[in-house]
Amino acid sequence: MERKRPLVVLFDLGGVLLDGSQTLFRTLEKTVGLPGDFFQKVIQHGGSDGPFSKGMTGQIGLTQLIADFEDDCKKVSSTSNIPLPENFSLSKSFVETMAKNGFSVPFLKAAMLLKKNDFRIAVLTNNWIDDTPSRHQTGFALCLLRKYFGKVIESCRIGLQKPDPKIYEYALHELNVTPEEVIYLDDIGANLKPAQKMGMTTILVKEADSALKQLQDLTGVQLLDQEEYLPSACEPQDVAHGYVKIKPDTELHFVEMGSGPVICLCHGFPESWFSWRFQIPALADAGFRVIALQMKGYGDSVGPPDTEAYSQEEICKDLLIFLDKMSIVQATFIGHDWGGVTVWNMALFYPERVKAVAGINTPYTPSRAGVNIVERLESIPVFDYQFYFQELGVAEAELEKDIIRTLKIVIRSSRKEDKMGGSSLSTAGVRKRGGLFVGLPEDPPPSSLLPEPILQYYVQQYQKSGFRGPLNWYRNMERNWSWGASTQGRKITVPALMVTAGKDRVLSPEMSRHMEKWIPQLTRSHIEDCGHFTQMERPAALNKILIEWLEEVHKNASLQTTAKL
Repeated sequence: MERKRPLVVLFDLGGVLLDGSQTLFRTLEKTVGLPGDFFQKVIQHGGSDGPFSKGMTGQIGLTQLIADFEDDCKKVSSTSNIPLPENFSLSKSFVETMAKNGFSVPFLKAAMLLKKNDFRIAVLTNNWIDDTPSRHQTGFALCLLRKYFGKVIESCRIGLQKPDPKIYEYALHELNVTPEEVIYLDDIGANLKPAQKMGMTTILVKEADSALKQLQDLTGVQLLDQEEYLPSACEPQDVAHGYVKIKPDTELHFVEMGSGPVICLCHGFPESWFSWRFQIPALADAGFRVIALQMKGYGDSVGPPDTEAYSQEEICKDLLIFLDKMSIVQATFIGHDWGGVTVWNMALFYPERVKAVAGINTPYTPSRAGVNIVERLESIPVFDYQFYFQELGVAEAELEKDIIRTLKIVIRSSRKEDKMGGSSLSTAGVRKRGGLFVGLPEDPPPSSLLPEPILQYYVQQYQKSGFRGPLNWYRNMERNWSWGASTQGRKITVPALMVTAGKDRVLSPEMSRHMEKWIPQLTRSHIEDCGHFTQMERPAALNKILIEWLEEVHKNASLQTTAKL
């Protein structure tokens, strides 16, 4: 009889996704100066009615487990002539050791790759109910797991523990699968035997690479030697949505995830909060409260038709009102494209509300009195499209004629597979040829950055708002320059990050050359093989840069962090 294709990969928590109890006890024994396997003897001494077993089946909480286990340690010490250290206290050492217990990045990444390849992923763990003062750490870890794994089955919630066969039967029932459809990973052989006997395929985890190689062979999914891992993305239905009334004619839509220091993400043109879909979960998992704004005039963020309402001065004032109404004293602002212009201006004009600032692709360019911004931009061919955008209604008509075509032409990566045959979008010479898309395919090939469901979400957003508001951001050229020039000589003094992309044909890395002169605390990062839409084209590389910088900026804050997904 042919074996069924696996549908579910079931992971143990401690020992696979996290360091296991065996590692925890070995570390504890070393910390308090006890011989190896001492705690294992104590567990065996307690048996099925001991504190460890009671804790795993939810009869007692972790606080009581530690106290009772400490008493059993004293009994075993007395009967086995193994002296305990002076002032022996398990409670403090146990909690401190647990706090250092980190997620296994290789197994978490493997789980996410399996999920992307239509495998269901779940957790089956012997676990206790954490009622200790540091229980927020357990809460954070379980919150993370439940966000990504379809089921998290804990022994303490159901009164069953491994290796009791009933817990595997329970898991199969909850997952609605047969044993032959399950691959199960555990670091304890005794826990695998009942599962194997039922018909599950099992993997004993002793070393990550060998276990992942077995999992790769069984599933057919490439889990090792990935060139660049694609991070998990959030979906519109999986995040909290909010709306803040700024003025009678202005309302900002935002999405939110996570807890901790506030990060405000500001997108550019022609984008959406959804452009940050790879960053939102990663930054939330790194211990931050992430707020991704739908910028004014885009999608569900309502704004008036007046051009002046989209000047940088008005946009920044809107963001101040947003912060006030959300009771956010300070935030770190991260912006891309026009969002980058905005976050630099927030740091320049309102540094008391900005913890730190980062520009993705968009450099900071100080305004100077006496310089004609129109003449300056006219001298740079790639900015010709901005002058085409100036006349009301002209660009709107072209961009709104076929929104799918517009988005597929503009939002593309720099990769070979995203080229449109022999043609490509040029932002130079737009007025001369009579339009942005003149000479380009009527039905462009799909963009790797906008798979069909994501493309449809963007289309829905632009069907709501049209392009009038987004284009109005470009129609305040002189007004923005004059406002910026009012700060001539002022520097941006908050911690700052500039991320350049080697293949951005409009916002080239060279444009950021002199930023250190104006931003003393500037950190730089560069992604060479990347075009304009960095958040979507190279999300893993960008996430790594952002998280490392954010952790440095917030190193004195109390961050609850996990492995980066």
